[in-house]
Amino acid sequence: MNPNWQDIRVRIQRDPYYRLGSADEIAIAAELGIKIDVNQASVDDWLRLPGISIHQARCLVELVESGMQFYSLEDIAAAISVPVQRLMPLKPILQFCYYDPESTVTPTPINPNIASVEELAKIPLVDLFLARAIAQNRQDLGKYRNLADFQRRLALSPQLTSQLMHYLRF
Repeated sequence: MNPNWQDIRVRIQRDPYYRLGSADEIAIAAELGIKIDVNQASVDDWLRLPGISIHQARCLVELVESGMQFYSLEDIAAAISVPVQRLMPLKPILQFCYYDPESTVTPTPINPNIASVEELAKIPLVDLFLARAIAQNRQDLGKYRNLADFQRRLALSPQLTSQLMHYLRF
């Protein structure tokens, strides 16, 4: 094995946000079992892939958050207006999973930075009082940066936060 590949292998294993720079690095990541579920990928996940811009990553995440699901590489290519051939090198680490929006097993994450009080109140364990507090805190102090910021600002217990984290996406 090429000594440079061993170094890249170690970097990919150590850094969950290592930005892959070539088809060789994608092959190494695939060999290591790294997969990106396109229907749950964050902007950071998309930015790991060579050739994906911040604007394309945000667009893909926004589409999924709106309820759209991607079923193939062709869907991704169409969504970001690029030829499918340009995305072919990414195929070994992209995973296309289907999520039933009505399923109670796989909750549809809600972005607390844009959700209405009514939407927030539909999350299990979020009563109307907490939903209003989430919206009011967001209005007073701005968007939540992440789950830790959300927990700190609302003074939520670790137990409640761990139960809510599967229902939230920042």
